[in-house]
Amino acid sequence: MEYASGGELFDYIVSKDRLPEREACLFYQQILDGMEYLHKKKIAHRDLKPENLLLNDDKKTIKIVDFGLSNEFEESNPYLTTACGSPCYAAPEMIAGKRYKGVDVDIWSSGVTLYAMLVGYLPFEDPNTVQLYRQIILG
Repeated sequence: MEYASGGELFDYIVSKDRLPEREACLFYQQILDGMEYLHKKKIAHRDLKPENLLLNDDKKTIKIVDFGLSNEFEESNPYLTTACGSPCYAAPEMIAGKRYKGVDVDIWSSGVTLYAMLVGYLPFEDPNTVQLYRQIILG
């Protein structure tokens, strides 16, 4: 894998507390572009989070990494069933144990990432996983 000199987006957010709206939008546009490319290739990442988004250079170009939980899907049957990924970024349908569209859970995770960039913390957090999942499912 090519070296990403800027490190993780997570560390960048932590160092700034939160990002200015303009900068967060620039990052988010790159994340959306990357997701669109993956989804056109029929690949769901399923673990999008700031720790898996690297800043590739001094221009802060986003690089999506860690495809260990990714999966291919078919246009005719876009549903997946394996619950995976990081709990704080997991979509409600995934943690509820339902069949889900990989594209949809990636979009959810990207939204959680956008929230974290703008606010500086996650929308759903709890050390108790059961309580965390309840928060996510109830919204």
